[in-house]
Amino acid sequence: MEILFYPTPLSFSMPAVFSQGVVIAIVGYCTVFSALVILYFVFTYLSKILNLEIRNRLRREGKEECAEVKDLQISGDESAAISMAIYLFHELHDVESNVITIKKIERVYSPWSSKVYNFRRYPK
Repeated sequence: MEILFYPTPLSFSMPAVFSQGVVIAIVGYCTVFSALVILYFVFTYLSKILNLEIRNRLRREGKEECAEVKDLQISGDESAAISMAIYLFHELHDVESNVITIKKIERVYSPWSSKVYNFRRYPK
């Protein structure tokens, strides 16, 4: 039984390839643009949602006057003062001697851990 193989001529249609490339490009650009729009809205409204959650938690705890404050945000000056206080608090610990003490521990000899057997012997 003989199998005959007739090579078919390859046809290359530039408009077909171009149209597929354009479709892929449009879908890619739309995907990226829509992801950026979604991220914009998420980051824009995330702080508002968190402020509402904090206000609701304060009301549940019975702190109505704190929940009614107009701005619950901490200013930049207050953040800088808090971070400087934390930094200075961590500097208050004692100064160490910077001396490392190493104690030698005697171990029983084992040929399994001997480095002599790991060397390769080359023939002369």
